[in-house]
Amino acid sequence: MAEIEVSIAGKSASFASGVTAFDAVKELCSSKQRKKTLAVHAGDQQLDLTTVLEADVELTPIMVGSAEGLDLLRHSGAHIMAQAVVELFGKDVQVAIGPSTADGFYYDFDRDTPFTPDDFAAIEKKVKQIVGQNLPFSRQTMSRDEAISYFKEKDQVYKVELIEDLAEDEVSLYSQGSFVDLCRGPHIPHTGFMRSFKIMRLAGAYWRGDEKRPMLQRLYATAFFDPKELKKYLHVLEEAKKRDHRKLGRELELFTINDQVGPGLALWLPKGALVRKLIEDYWREEHYKHGYDLLFSPHIAKRDMWATSGHLDFYSEDMFSSMDVEGVEYQLKPMNCPFHIGIYKFKKRSYRDFPLRWCELGTVYRYERTGALQGLMRVRGFTQDDAHIFVLPSQLEEEIFNILDFNLKVLEAFGFTEYDIFLSTRPEKSVGTDDNWERSTNALKLALEKKGLAFEVDPGEGVFYGPKIDIKIKDVLGRSWQCSTIQVDFNLPERFAITYTGDDNAEHQPIMIHRALMGSLERFFGVLIEHYAGAFPLWLAPVQVKILNITDNQLDFAEVVYQQLRQAGIRVEKDIRNEKLNFKIREAQVAKVPFMVILGDKEVETNQVTVRLRSGKNLDPMPVAQLAEHILVEASIRG
Repeated sequence: MAEIEVSIAGKSASFASGVTAFDAVKELCSSKQRKKTLAVHAGDQQLDLTTVLEADVELTPIMVGSAEGLDLLRHSGAHIMAQAVVELFGKDVQVAIGPSTADGFYYDFDRDTPFTPDDFAAIEKKVKQIVGQNLPFSRQTMSRDEAISYFKEKDQVYKVELIEDLAEDEVSLYSQGSFVDLCRGPHIPHTGFMRSFKIMRLAGAYWRGDEKRPMLQRLYATAFFDPKELKKYLHVLEEAKKRDHRKLGRELELFTINDQVGPGLALWLPKGALVRKLIEDYWREEHYKHGYDLLFSPHIAKRDMWATSGHLDFYSEDMFSSMDVEGVEYQLKPMNCPFHIGIYKFKKRSYRDFPLRWCELGTVYRYERTGALQGLMRVRGFTQDDAHIFVLPSQLEEEIFNILDFNLKVLEAFGFTEYDIFLSTRPEKSVGTDDNWERSTNALKLALEKKGLAFEVDPGEGVFYGPKIDIKIKDVLGRSWQCSTIQVDFNLPERFAITYTGDDNAEHQPIMIHRALMGSLERFFGVLIEHYAGAFPLWLAPVQVKILNITDNQLDFAEVVYQQLRQAGIRVEKDIRNEKLNFKIREAQVAKVPFMVILGDKEVETNQVTVRLRSGKNLDPMPVAQLAEHILVEASIRG
């Protein structure tokens, strides 16, 4: 019998042909590793442990506790939940699809009787029973026609439709216990690995996302290897509810979205507008220090410009319909970049001018479907903290390095010091030469390496005109948010035929870098609200001090204190209502005001103020000038 060579982590052994991946893991891994191995990698392919190995191969175990392992668990969890539903509710249940998601999984069902939250406990109990049976996941293959016949016999019409749409002559099915499902796999070895499981919610979903097809019932759930991880996850969700920017935005009077104005179009209320001004002021100051010039551009442009830029070819689904202006079609802008190219073309450019660093807080408009809108996180009109840098080819790598430095400094100023970085490469639908893509991708990669930043390659997730670096910040709850991006573009300079005169007196094409540090101001503000639970750091707090009097005897002194603090540049409000002090304090704390100045007869006599912090701590009495100095020093600290 022929032998094959199998290696794992540098250790190898010869096996008789027909050995399984599990046999190889058992031989080449320690007992501890073996118990935690769920599946294996063979190159880019994931394999079940029951897979028969036919040729020499290097395997990499997929372990309990890894991100891939968790995804595998949740993928298998969808099958386990579907089994529980079928066993509980009988053959009238049609099963559709059940993929894993970023934080769990879901499964779509068609059933005459709607599920209710009251069903969750019964389903979870049945899942627990299935898990306790340690049922193995078993893979089998069938011809396409056999599989169609098999699911027709079971009256599973959705599975039949899925198989009929497949091009393959052979399909794979997985079973655990009595439940059989169409699936490419792989799966965990048996159901017993899913030690913690919870149904999160119920929703409706059209079959295959088509509103003309049946409405299915979607059960969302999540699973972890360790019950402690589930408990932690549920705690984060509960905390996230308290921090929901939509709830706090209303309570703190920061922003509103009005149906009469339209969904996805935010109205900034005075306090929110003040925070936005503080963000924008800091943004402009830092850009000036880093050698940028400020631009402004219109909100519409001729449709022809968007044809030249390529947006009509690659982005039209996300653009609003055009409008007729005196027989010429105009378009609301989804991007700022073509306008900045128009500014570049204002005059002839020399190699001595570079780099050209231009920035704009430009409001753009994108056609987001109503179902995708979510507070400030997903809107139809938003302001990008946009910048476009035009560089010589020799300046590309250094400029990207400088942008990274600047980017991380700005994020730190707002309290974000943890992030994941991704290098996104060429997508299938793209423009440009192979040489330009390779050159720009390498420049991004080298800048990240030179900066000493860990990153992951995200294959095929670049934009149509070039590769990019995405920085996903992590908030206080450990959630990731896409904000910063750095994109290299050879395409637009070529499409708009922009050039510069080189030191050889010939015309050359510059390279364009697209860059956003915060991304959308709306989304960034929403993330800030949730990160700080509305209790902004002092430099961003819309109201830094609230003056609270005890009786009307302190009204004159309250006005004096108010004017002194205001003249010092401190954002201050008075609460001189005829209410009890404790009531005023509670309201100020709910409003997340950092400093509360309490004035009674004693404070009037001593010409000092008593200060209470929003944490509940009290400071020693002090003169108003001393308090102002203390606040100004603390407010100068960012990050």
